[in-house]
Amino acid sequence: MKEFISLKIDYAFKLIFGKEGNEAILIAFLNAALKLPPESRIEDITIMNSELNKEYREDKKSILDVRAITGQGMQINIEIQLNNQYDMEKRSLYYWAEMYSRQIREGMGYKELAKTVSINILDFNYLKQTPNYHSVFHLYEDEERFQLIDVLEMHFMELPKLLIKWRNREVSPWEDGLVRWLLLLEGADNQEILQVLEEIAVKDPVLYQAMAAWEETSDDPRVREAYYDRRKAILDEKAAIREAELRLKEALEKGIEKGKAEVARKLLDLGFELTKISEATGLTEEELKNLREGQA
Repeated sequence: MKEFISLKIDYAFKLIFGKEGNEAILIAFLNAALKLPPESRIEDITIMNSELNKEYREDKKSILDVRAITGQGMQINIEIQLNNQYDMEKRSLYYWAEMYSRQIREGMGYKELAKTVSINILDFNYLKQTPNYHSVFHLYEDEERFQLIDVLEMHFMELPKLLIKWRNREVSPWEDGLVRWLLLLEGADNQEILQVLEEIAVKDPVLYQAMAAWEETSDDPRVREAYYDRRKAILDEKAAIREAELRLKEALEKGIEKGKAEVARKLLDLGFELTKISEATGLTEEELKNLREGQA
């Protein structure tokens, strides 16, 4: 079976979607993601240097996964994240602000600032308020819901939610272009998805181009070496985050148990029945007897 590098690794994603010569692939993905009306669809795009250079020495450097500017001047940033590093919405807003503000030049009017779009592709569930895999945010008035300005647009695309909908046959890569492109990111780990996409690619020349580029890139030994280095770094980071979460959970659980024991001791001192104390604290009567003996 053919072994593909995973496009969920930012290094690999950029090789397909952020590489000069692959503009047609990026355009197809963006048109599917942004759902622009026919007269506003992206027809040409320039892939930019993904590093937003620092203006001052103390500034924080921002390196984006894929950065591009459309022929109409729209600024676009695509980020793919395997790990939940928290404050994702603030991070996305920061990157958006960096791209939006850096358009300004001496003598330029604010009216000339172009729409800026941040797209976050996440390999984890993030927005608990919705089961939808694709959520889009703009600036709206709280009560009447009219839009203040259209220059800010933020997308969150959650791959685990998409996979659930795909398994339940609630979405179809044959009918929905965005589903098609996002499932491509899962193709390295799912033979069924890969087979479906290969069938679609027979009729979709841009998807065919993407899959051919993906296969060629996966066969390059230099690319694979760099890919595995990057993959290891990401997985190590993911493991470190998980370890920190488990340690925090353990500390909280110990704190809760300690608090229960303190409450139980006070109730024992007041002469409450063991059954009542057990109901109040969740401790068993045997645990309460041990506490009482320890107090004696």
